[in-house]
Amino acid sequence: MPGAPVDLAAALEDAKREAQMLRGELEETNRGVLALYAELDAQADQLREATALKSRFLAYMSHEFRTPINSMRSITRLLLDRVDGPLTEEQEKQVTFIQQNAAEFAEMVDDLLDLAKVEAGRVEISPAWFEMVDLFSALRGMFKPVLTNPAVHLVFEEPQDIPKLYTDDGKLSHILRNFISNALKFTPKGEVRVSARLEGPGRVTFSVADSGIGIASEFHHTIFQDFSQVHSQLQKRLRGTGLGLSLSKQLAQLIGGTVRLESEPGKGSTFSVTIPTHLEDARPA
Repeated sequence: MPGAPVDLAAALEDAKREAQMLRGELEETNRGVLALYAELDAQADQLREATALKSRFLAYMSHEFRTPINSMRSITRLLLDRVDGPLTEEQEKQVTFIQQNAAEFAEMVDDLLDLAKVEAGRVEISPAWFEMVDLFSALRGMFKPVLTNPAVHLVFEEPQDIPKLYTDDGKLSHILRNFISNALKFTPKGEVRVSARLEGPGRVTFSVADSGIGIASEFHHTIFQDFSQVHSQLQKRLRGTGLGLSLSKQLAQLIGGTVRLESEPGKGSTFSVTIPTHLEDARPA
């Protein structure tokens, strides 16, 4: 066939042109991908810088707030102790109100400062051996002065067959304090029960169960996020930052643990933290 070589040459030329076009499109696509990666890297750098600035701002403001708060608490304590003379019934009521608000404000500031430290990676893990009985005894003594509602009972179950733990007891105590404070706040009457049990080999679960208002299932996935608060009639009367549970989750992760929530509206809630009985990694977080 005399025309075949010409047709073949034309076909090869067309294929060559098509390949060049595809190569050009591919190079253009690659340039676009590289530009996108560069933009993503720049945005990631900006996000890291914004996060660092936020953490530094929170730490700075928390430190600045502590001085006036401590002054308010000291002055109200002196007034209630009648150091400068007696108070009328109305004066005592007003000073007590100031004292309670200052205590709530101090708690918020502490949560903000602790969260800033965690996000900035400036939290030291200090594991040590300790007994469960000592931890529960310290928590019991800590909450005894704040149990002002006679309709609510705080119960600590005696630990059974729990070995000595090697972890950061300060971090664990902080987590349980947040759980207990939260439970007492949202339990108008009934009890708040603190317990511990072995959870398989090498792990132990601490639970704080209450008979309070409970939490609807649609809020379960957000309850451990920053500034998360459940909307309820009781919540409207109570103030808080919504940081306590978020901070508890991050502290649990620092000591190799996990947190969990089980709750139904009207049936109370159970907040749990499961940690290893022996913290292997003792390096700074």
